[in-house]
Amino acid sequence: MKPTTFAHYLTSFLTNYLPSQRNVSPNTIKAYRDVFVIFLRYCRDVRGWAPERLQLQQIDAAFVMEFLEFLEKERQCSTRTRNHRLAGLHSFFRYLQTELPEHISQWQRILAIPFHRFNRGVIHYLTPDDLGTILSMPNLETRSGRRDAVLLSLLYDSGARVQELIDLRTRDIRLDQPAHVRLTGKGQKTRIVPLMPSTVALLSAYQKESGLHATNDSDNPFFTNRFSGKLSRSGIRYILLKHAKKARSIRQGLQDRISPHTLRHTKAMHLLETGNPLVVILDFLGHVSITTTEIYARANLEMKREALEKAEKLSPASTLPIQSWHDDRKLLEWLKTL
Repeated sequence: MKPTTFAHYLTSFLTNYLPSQRNVSPNTIKAYRDVFVIFLRYCRDVRGWAPERLQLQQIDAAFVMEFLEFLEKERQCSTRTRNHRLAGLHSFFRYLQTELPEHISQWQRILAIPFHRFNRGVIHYLTPDDLGTILSMPNLETRSGRRDAVLLSLLYDSGARVQELIDLRTRDIRLDQPAHVRLTGKGQKTRIVPLMPSTVALLSAYQKESGLHATNDSDNPFFTNRFSGKLSRSGIRYILLKHAKKARSIRQGLQDRISPHTLRHTKAMHLLETGNPLVVILDFLGHVSITTTEIYARANLEMKREALEKAEKLSPASTLPIQSWHDDRKLLEWLKTL
C-alpha cells in the first residue's frame, strides 16, 4: 500500500524535521508523537477514519476544533493539556506551510485556532529551612545515601531540569576554579552554571569515591542507578520524595506537593529574593524568554501583597479614626487656589 500524504509528512516531521532541522530534544519529539497517537485514535474511533487511509486534505480547522472539544469534554483534559495538544498540531501544520504551499490557506486556518487562556497555578517552592531539612536526610554512612546527598544538592544549586541532570556526564563537571557544571537543556542549548563551595566539596568526594575523575570515564553518566545505568526521571523523583517524606516526619508544615522541579523553582525564588535581576535568573535557568522568568517576580509580588494585607490587619493604624479632607475647610480652600 502506498503511504498516504498524512503518513508521509508526519513521518518526515517526527523523524527528520524535528530532530535534524529544529534540533529539539528527544523528550519533545516523544511529546509530539503522543499528540498524534491521540489524534489518530480519535480519527479511527470517533470519525471511523482508518489511519492507513487518512489524507491531509481531510483535516481542516473545523475538524481540529472538534478534536479539541473532544479532549475537553470526553477526555476531561485540562486547559493546559488542551493547549499542549494544540501546540503539537500547530508545529506540524507550520511545517506543512513550506512543504505543501499550495494548501497554505488550509494550514493557516488551523494555525489561527487560538490557545485557551488559563490561570497559572501557585509556584511551589521551599523555604531555606525546609530545603535544608530535606538535604540533610540522606544517610551519609551508605554509598547510595552519599549519592543522594550530592544529587539533591546539585539539583538545587544548579537549578537544573530533571532531564539535564539525567544527561549529565563526568566531563560536564569542573571543580577547578571557577567551579561550574555544563548543562544541556531544551533545544540542545548548553549553559554554564557556577557551583557553590559546599556543592563543590560534595561533588569532589563523590567523584573520588566513584572513580569518575578518570579520563576514560568522561562520557559516562555522572549519576547512575544500581545497574550502573542512567537514572530515570521516575528514579530521581523517587529519591527526592523518599527524603522529603523523612523530612516531613521531623518538620511539620513541610508542603506535600514536592517534585524535582520544585527545587528548580526554589533556586529561582531564592535568587530573586536575594536581589538578583530577572535577566541573571533567565540565563541561570536557561529560559529563552524573559516572559517565562517573570512568573517568579509575579509570584514574589503576590506573596509580598499577602504579607502586607496580613500586617495591615494587625496594624494599630487601621483602628484610627479617618477624617475626610472635605471636613478640613482650610485645606479645601488651599486646594482650590492650586
